[in-house]
Amino acid sequence: MELRQLQYALQIALDKNFSRAAEKLHIAQPSLSQQLSKLEKELGVLLFQRTTNSVEATYAGTLFVEKAQKILDLVEQLKMEMEDISQMRKGRLVVGSLPITGAHVLPLVLPEFRSRYPEIDVVLIEDSSSNLEQLTALGGADISLLSLPLNDDALDYIPVIEEEIKLAVPPGHPLAARSAEKPRKPIELSALRAEPFIALKQGQGFRQLTMELCGSAGFRPNIVFESSNIETVQSFVAAGMGIAFVPDMVSRGKWSELAPVYLPLVGRPTRVLVIAYRKGRYLSKAVAAFMDTFREVIGVRER
Repeated sequence: MELRQLQYALQIALDKNFSRAAEKLHIAQPSLSQQLSKLEKELGVLLFQRTTNSVEATYAGTLFVEKAQKILDLVEQLKMEMEDISQMRKGRLVVGSLPITGAHVLPLVLPEFRSRYPEIDVVLIEDSSSNLEQLTALGGADISLLSLPLNDDALDYIPVIEEEIKLAVPPGHPLAARSAEKPRKPIELSALRAEPFIALKQGQGFRQLTMELCGSAGFRPNIVFESSNIETVQSFVAAGMGIAFVPDMVSRGKWSELAPVYLPLVGRPTRVLVIAYRKGRYLSKAVAAFMDTFREVIGVRER
C-alpha cells in the first residue's frame, strides 16, 4: 500500500467520479482506475461500487477513507514538524475561507504575509461554513476563517473580528423612512415577525445566526427566498423581495444601484469571525507566522 493510493481513494470518495478525481490528481483516468483496482486486490475488499452515473463507497470503503484521511494528516503534520525543526522558511499553508468574508479580509492580510514569507505557498479554499468546518476538522485545511457558532466539537478557535449586524430593507419599505431620522432609531426584532426574509441557504454560518436572532425575539422567520451568496441576498432585498440581516462588513455603499437601506437593530447584535483549527493539531510555523501577520494587519481579540 502506497501513500499515493490513499490520496487517490480520498479524492474518488470526495468527487464520486473517476474523471473529476483523475483531473484533480493530474493523472489519466485509466491509471487511476488501475491503481484503485490494485489497491482493492491487495486489501481483498471492494472499496467503491461503480455505476454508470456515480461511484459510491462501500462499507469497507467508508472505513478505509476515514482511516486514510487520518494517516495522510499525520504524515502532513510530521512533515511540518520536521520543516520547523530544520528552521526552513519554506512551507505550505492551506487556508479555508467563507467566500465573501474572505474577499473583504484576506486581501489586507495575504499581500503582507507574502511579502514577509515569499517562500511559503498559500493555498486558499473557499466554501460554505459546514464544508469548511468538516475540512478543517479532518486536517484538509490548516486554519479557516469562519463565523460563530461552530458546530464541530473537534474545532477550537481564536476570535479575530466582531462586527455589527444590520437590518437590510428595500428602499421603498416603510422602515426605510426611519433611516432619515436623526438619530436613527434602532429596530425592534419583534417588529419583523410578519416580514418576508431573504436568507442564506442551510450550511452557511450566517443562516444560523439569522435563525437565532429571530428566535430570540420569539418567532421563526418567514423565509421566502434563499441564496448561497450574501451579495445575491442584498440584491433581492434591494429589488423589494424581502428583508435580511447583513454583516456590516459586506453592506453596500450608496453607489450601488441595488443597495438596500441598512438600519440598526435594538441591542446592536454582532457576529464574531474566528480563525478555526482542529483541536490537538500541530500548528506549523507557517500558521504561527500567518496569525502574527493577521494580528498586526487586522488585530485579534483574544478570548
